[in-house]
Formats: sequence, structure tokens, C-alpha cells
Amino acid sequence: MTVRLGDALPSGSFESDHHSLQAGLRAWIENKTGHPAGYLEQLYTFADRDREPSSDPNTRRISISYLGLVREQSALGSDRPQWLGWYEYFPWEDHRDRRPPVLDAIIEGLDEWASSDSEQHASRRHRIDHAFGRVGPGWNEDLALQRYELMYEACLVAECGRLRGPGFGRAMAGDHRRILATGIARLRAKIKYHPVVFELMPNSFTLLGLQQTVEALAGLRLHKPNFRRQVDQQELIEETGEITSETRGRPAKLFRYRRSILEARALAGSRLPIARD
Repeated sequence: MTVRLGDALPSGSFESDHHSLQAGLRAWIENKTGHPAGYLEQLYTFADRDREPSSDPNTRRISISYLGLVREQSALGSDRPQWLGWYEYFPWEDHRDRRPPVLDAIIEGLDEWASSDSEQHASRRHRIDHAFGRVGPGWNEDLALQRYELMYEACLVAECGRLRGPGFGRAMAGDHRRILATGIARLRAKIKYHPVVFELMPNSFTLLGLQQTVEALAGLRLHKPNFRRQVDQQELIEETGEITSETRGRPAKLFRYRRSILEARALAGSRLPIARD
């Protein structure tokens, strides 16, 4: 969800006379964006001086960010937020169809940056290799923030202010893309142990629709039999008794998530499988 023609995240000063911070925050979100928030959690506090331009260098702006999940829908009013895919800002994070070609140019730029400092070369190279999957088990979708931070340090993104080269991905105001990267990393990790993805699903859905939603979040293709087997084992969903003909081939069964199961497992933790194809 973006504002200012996609250049920023919904944000602003916050004051509330509600009895609790959570209640006030939810009211603020709905008033600001026209969308009621479902799942909501505090994400991170950002306070670096060099990440938010200010007319006064002695002023430090503190931004307390939240990760909220809402279902994409239109909102009334010309000043309401618009929806954009987060891979427009992070094209190197989408591995659903193939390894993104832009990664070659990014890694080349990072390698040049690593080599530019003989004292830091080994440390920088180690960070690059780990974040971009050149060592160990390979690409780790949870390291979205680490990858963006490396690109910021190497001035490969416009927000650094001293851009080297063309820049990668769509820039955002201030440190908003850094906040977005933090949210992506948190959500990708979260769906592995907590069924928050259901906050993004309609009341009824197909198994294919559920898998495609998880794939879109993770930026990966998932192994279909493994995905469905693990969903069955978690007992998170149940059939509605209805079918849909809006899919290719034969009609597909419709499912809904079992609210009682989600509530019971919220503390113990449940996960949706991230098993690569």
C-alpha cells in the first residue's frame, strides 16, 4: 500500500486519545488509508540521522513502523492509497519464474565495491556471498533487508544519495524502501511459523490460490505436493462444500481457514510450508 504516487508508505505523526495504543493505531490506519487493518505488529524503530533528509542536521526523526496486513481493495477518494507490487521496488527478490537477470549487474557492482577497500574486502565479500546465496545452502528469501542494506552501502540504490551507476529498483522517499525491506523480511520469516497469510485471503479460496499467495510473498516457486501435504497436516483449512469454475481445467474445491485452529495455535506456532520446487 503506497501513497504519493507510489513514492512513499502511509505515514505521519500519531496522537491518540484511545484507551490503548493498538486501538488508536487501528483507528488512525483506517482514517488515513480507508482500509481496516487485520493482523498488526510493531516492526522496528528507525532513527538513523543519515536515512531521512532534514533541514536541520541536528534533528533526529524517529519513525516507529508497523507491519499490517489488509486485503487489497479499492478505497474511495482521490487521496487514498494505491497498490503496487513490492517487486517493483525489489526486482531482484522475485525468483518465482527464474533467477532475476538484474542480479548479475547487482553482484558485479557489489564486487567492485568490495574490492575498492582492501581492509574491508574480505568482510564485504563474505557479507555479499552470504546475502546473495553464493555460499552455503544458496538463496535465502528471508535476507531481503540484508541485501538492500548492502546495496545501500555500495550506493547501488538511489536513496544513498551518491548513486554509482543506474540504480536498481524503484526508489522511495526517505528511508521508506528500507522500512519496506524490513517488512518483507519479517513477513517472509513469519509465514513459516505463524499462519498470518490467511489475513490476505478471501473468505473462501482454492488451494492453488493459497499456494500462489505464499509464493508471491516468498518470491519462490513451491513444490505443489509438499505444499498441499503440509497444509493438510497442519489442519488449518476445511472444505466449504462448494467449488469454483474460475480455474483452468476441472472445477476446484473451495476452502476456508479454521478460525478455531488458528486461535488455538497462535501461541504454539503454525507454519505454511516454504518448500522449493
